[in-house]
Amino acid sequence: MPKRRYSNVIGFDDAPFRRRNQQQVRLVGAVYADLRLDGVLIGEVTRDGDDAARRIAQLIERSKFLEHLQLIMLQGIAVAGFNVVDVFHLHRRLSLPVLVTARQRPNLAAIESALTQNVPGGAEKWKLIQRLGPMEPAGRIYVQRMGLSLEQAVRVVEHFAIHSHIPEPIRTAHLFAGALVEGQSRGSV
Repeated sequence: MPKRRYSNVIGFDDAPFRRRNQQQVRLVGAVYADLRLDGVLIGEVTRDGDDAARRIAQLIERSKFLEHLQLIMLQGIAVAGFNVVDVFHLHRRLSLPVLVTARQRPNLAAIESALTQNVPGGAEKWKLIQRLGPMEPAGRIYVQRMGLSLEQAVRVVEHFAIHSHIPEPIRTAHLFAGALVEGQSRGSV
């Protein structure tokens, strides 16, 4: 793959939510033009649902940022509990690479057990996770990727990881998402 530099990116994270009695969960996208915060998108996804990829795509498609975006970053493969993002659908629909990040390598056995035993549609969600493949080290974090090489993913992480090991677009989305629900940002990604 060519040595492409991704400078216009969006990072998504979900807001804190109550496990019971909350069906919709806020989702925040932080748009960056290189290292400058350029905009914010806010939407909702269904807790433990299957609409994450569709909702993310709609947020981006309806925004003024679509034309310039080059990459989508996600804080984990699932949002709002076990609403697993269909990265393949997102990549196809928007023709944009997708980079999934995590601070630590996830416990796949625990995830498979939780999905297949406790979540409606969990077997299909587990297949999506398996299809994307294992997380790979990229600097001090782990990534899964669609539409970009591991070398490109490492360069993206290194470029955008300014104040944390997590890239700024995701870190910023996390801060905004927390503030939306709690009134102030809290914790780290």
